[in-house]
Amino acid sequence: MKITKYVIAVLASLPMAATSLAAEAPLVSIKTQDDFFNSISKHCGKSYEGKVTVDNAAGGSFANKKLIMHVRKCTDSQLQVPFHVGNDSSRTWIITKTGSGLSLKHDHRQKDGSNDKSTMYGGHTNDAGWAEMQSFPADQYSKELFVDQGIPQSVGNTWQMYIYPEKFTYRLIRQGREFRVDFDLSKPISTPVTPWGYE
Repeated sequence: MKITKYVIAVLASLPMAATSLAAEAPLVSIKTQDDFFNSISKHCGKSYEGKVTVDNAAGGSFANKKLIMHVRKCTDSQLQVPFHVGNDSSRTWIITKTGSGLSLKHDHRQKDGSNDKSTMYGGHTNDAGWAEMQSFPADQYSKELFVDQGIPQSVGNTWQMYIYPEKFTYRLIRQGREFRVDFDLSKPISTPVTPWGYE
């Protein structure tokens, strides 16, 4: 039996067709982390004012400055939350679903949008946490960055975020150090300026 060019073309296309029909692997997650992520995502587009409620370092640089968090951009797998300190719009928290938990990164920029020498440090969850709270112990990239920058004490950093109906908390802890900002989610405020390096 003669094989026509048409049959050859059909057979040649089968692997490609099978590949295009294959579904992407699911981004697995657990309920407590999904609930935490979704609770923040519900505030997408809104901004809130906060205040420092704990800072045991002398001469804290955030004192007497207006503090604003802005849940600026939300997708199914990532939240971008700029944290404005007075006129300083260099900081953006990035919370990402990784398939093995949640990652928190601190994107720091210069006013011209370029990367700060200390940027993208943060951590990754190592347990289920709670729907209201997740902890992010410093990851390996951050530890190496802190040592390179001469601040080895920060290797022990753990960042925590809490979300309740009327309050969001950002907290940093390590041995001998605690810093905490609480934001009032019951009173949305005007949207701040675009964070440095973003459009």
